Amino acid sequence: MSVQIDSAFDPVPSLSHATRVSLTTEPATGPGAQAVFVPAEGDLPAAVGTLDRDALAAAGFKAGSKQTLVLPGSPLTVLVGTGKNGIETDAELRDAVAAFTRAAREIGHLSVDLSELIAEGDWDAGVAVQAAIEGAALARYRYDALKSEPITAPLEELSLQVPTEFIEEAEQGVARGLVLARTASIARDVANTPPRHLNADKFAEVVEQVAPEFGLDVEVFDLAQIEEMGLGGLLGVNAGSIEEPRMIKISYRPADPEGHLALIGKGIMYDSGGISLKPSNAMHAAMKFDMMGAGAVFAAMTSFAELGVQSAVTGWLMCTDNMPSGSAMKLGDVLTMRGGKTVEVKNTDAEGRLVMADGLVLATEDTSVSGQRPDAIVDIATLTGAVMGALGTRTAGMLANNDQIAAQLEAAAEASDENIWRLPLDHRYREQLKSNVADMSNIGGSYGGVILAALFLNEFVDGTPWGHLDIAGTMQSESDDLWRSVGSTGFGARLLAEFAAAFEAPEAAEGTDTDASAE
Repeated sequence: MSVQIDSAFDPVPSLSHATRVSLTTEPATGPGAQAVFVPAEGDLPAAVGTLDRDALAAAGFKAGSKQTLVLPGSPLTVLVGTGKNGIETDAELRDAVAAFTRAAREIGHLSVDLSELIAEGDWDAGVAVQAAIEGAALARYRYDALKSEPITAPLEELSLQVPTEFIEEAEQGVARGLVLARTASIARDVANTPPRHLNADKFAEVVEQVAPEFGLDVEVFDLAQIEEMGLGGLLGVNAGSIEEPRMIKISYRPADPEGHLALIGKGIMYDSGGISLKPSNAMHAAMKFDMMGAGAVFAAMTSFAELGVQSAVTGWLMCTDNMPSGSAMKLGDVLTMRGGKTVEVKNTDAEGRLVMADGLVLATEDTSVSGQRPDAIVDIATLTGAVMGALGTRTAGMLANNDQIAAQLEAAAEASDENIWRLPLDHRYREQLKSNVADMSNIGGSYGGVILAALFLNEFVDGTPWGHLDIAGTMQSESDDLWRSVGSTGFGARLLAEFAAAFEAPEAAEGTDTDASAE
């Protein structure tokens, strides 16, 4: 028996609407709202009109960073505060445009004048335009696929004014900005979709349908094939479910690839905790987001051809739900993982690392590009509650066995403004993963949960340069927050896209921890 899913339902509505971006060298014609950036000190922009700072202050507007004030008229004028220092980074610009977009939430055609910012500052026009597009498009994102009536006006057009001499650079920014905004929206769509509408099988169908449009090859492995492949972690987690698991392999192969990168995504379509049942609270209700790692890998890979990624990339999406039943995985069970390692299950709610381990081993065995193993592996998962306790909800945890991979992930995080913080892969904690009956356990002690989870995964990379992103804390926003719309943040999709676009294979052995079992 399986849950019947409406075949007409579209889990990726973002692909049916695209914002049109127009570049102008003069003020745009016909916008419904225009942004005016206002510093907290100095002269006011001419577009403010006859109002002075006292009048603005009386209206509650002191031009603090990202503060907005809507002035009536046609078009609407939205004042956006930029603080004492103005807009100095692409992250600040992305935030400012997002604040404007939210203030003009009912308007379908928006205009932003970037001319002064680009002409007077130390800016790359392409980066500025990209940030503005991401800020506007992602702030306007809303998941309303299951609502009778749409609740948000679509952003039909975004007009960006830039200096004439920067038009060519700006055009490059338009292309990148639209691709990356779409990438994040795809990740948000699949993560926001309720588990009844998007189980592992349906997700595989979505990937099979969508991925070829973006130059990707897809292979889907069903239950029988997963059993034949010996993916004991995926099978163990799936044991309590009436829904079959799926392992989805996505391949991107440019002409004459310069390297080979593997991406592993955790795809727990819904996580009840299994026999180690989660409490019935808000976090349990958010467990449809537990497939965001797989969603991020899938979404990121849709951008690779348009971003000109030069490396071959293979994505491995490990998909199942984690449910309690008479057949469910039990505490004390021992699973045999791909490659032969045995794992004692001491907590069925530490299931993500079990399915990811199988994916990591598959990646290390992959010699489909030039007969060589991947140059690097990066996995992404909503893995531990401990990372939320350590870093909160705006910063993801990153651990790596290779300094070069860590540095490239940090650069991609800075470019995307998806913040990460490197934590130590401290092998002194490895002893806590020992088991009396198996090669290792799936959990350790009460503390250092982020590190212990990463140490577990490190056992399966066979010395390959590897980075791990724990996005459990950053997976959702409980309210609209600038360009982070309520619900799934899509965290990691843009980061992985930026990472792959700039990926360089690490130099052999330099900065690599090759002793995966060091204690």
